[in-house]
Amino acid sequence: MNRFAIRLLTLATFAMALVTAPVITKVYAAPDESPPPSSEKKKKKTSEVKPGIEDTAFAKGYRAAYATIYDRGDYAAAIQQLKALGHDDSAAVANLIGYSYRKLGDYKVSQIWYERALKADPNHVKTWQYYGLWQVEQGNRDSAQYHLNRIAALTGTNSEEYRSLAAALEKPPGTGLVY
Repeated sequence: MNRFAIRLLTLATFAMALVTAPVITKVYAAPDESPPPSSEKKKKKTSEVKPGIEDTAFAKGYRAAYATIYDRGDYAAAIQQLKALGHDDSAAVANLIGYSYRKLGDYKVSQIWYERALKADPNHVKTWQYYGLWQVEQGNRDSAQYHLNRIAALTGTNSEEYRSLAAALEKPPGTGLVY
């Protein structure tokens, strides 16, 4: 598969997850279950507050920011688009913000966003990959190897994310990354 097809497939998968998530929640919810008392209510994430129309607007905005990054390479504009979505608690959004800051060379801020993405979803494979590439770029090869091992545990060794980070680790220290 070429890179564009893989990105398109990834984006389509993410969009489908956004669209189907509220339905899955409703299918498994007990129909006569009353809401918990106010002292037990969990704070909802912004992505859970208004499913439906908001999700559609979010998906369109996310796709636009994704294209700004991968098709146009305009990382500064993408950061603004992603932040404007109001879903900074989403691992996918935080990861792309971190990626954009990394591509702009702001490694400290990039690290903050990668860690925020992993806090939101410790199993977000793309964040483990991108943060692993960040580690390689910083010369932290042992940390990058840890990230590679996490990807292997989550997806196996045949995933694009695993292969990308493994290839970066195979290069001698000090050689630039292509990704």
